[in-house]
Amino acid sequence: MVPMRTAYGLFLTVVVLVAPWPALAQTADPIALGVHMPRDLSPWSMFLAADNLVKAVMIALGFASIATWTIFFAKTVQIARARRRLAHTLERMSELRTLAEAQLTLGSAESIVASLLRAAIGEIKLSSDSVGEEGIKERAASRFSEISRAEARSIRQGMAVLATIGATSPFVGLFGTVWGIMNSFIGISKAQTTNLAVVAPGIAEALLATAIGLVAAIPAVIIYNHFARTTKGYLELVARGSGAVGRLLSRDLDRMRGSLASRAAE
Repeated sequence: MVPMRTAYGLFLTVVVLVAPWPALAQTADPIALGVHMPRDLSPWSMFLAADNLVKAVMIALGFASIATWTIFFAKTVQIARARRRLAHTLERMSELRTLAEAQLTLGSAESIVASLLRAAIGEIKLSSDSVGEEGIKERAASRFSEISRAEARSIRQGMAVLATIGATSPFVGLFGTVWGIMNSFIGISKAQTTNLAVVAPGIAEALLATAIGLVAAIPAVIIYNHFARTTKGYLELVARGSGAVGRLLSRDLDRMRGSLASRAAE
């Protein structure tokens, strides 16, 4: 009697364990359950699936990143050439004695030192009837200061763009993220489901805008700081050039004073 009951219990157990599998296999289909499998979440697919405003934000940040790297390569070449040319000119000027020699040595080359030389020689010509050397030096120094400021503005062109991109890109990307997440929550409320497969793609598309904002902002800040250091070094060379031309001017004025004194003695 006991073996018959044991056999019957084992039979019921097998039936209970095996019978549900076909039904579970049928209802395990995501489409039958009304759940969609997550779509492709590659960056390009997320960009294509994003809201139009979020797309516009991503495109704007992409152009900002392109502008950052364009400025980087252009100004790297510009500063390197200007620094090399100015350093070579200062080496040549160290052995010169007069403004005329310096102008003859440099020729018609367009450079910051050539501009300083023309300003010094022009001031001497305009002040030919003046007897005060200090006045000539003061007016020449004023011209040197104007030329140096103009050179500083020229060498710093584009850095304001880098500063703007570095400061605003994270917030622009965050705006795109907030807008995208807001649309995702609206879609969730309409679908009346909180299934992760439905929620994740929209949120991922929104977060992509923040990621692109950081990709645009971080290099811009680093490059801006790099150019702040390199331009400072270049402007120190410009100051050295201004000082070198000022010394040549002072020597020429001393010679002119000595010549006038000798003529007066005769």
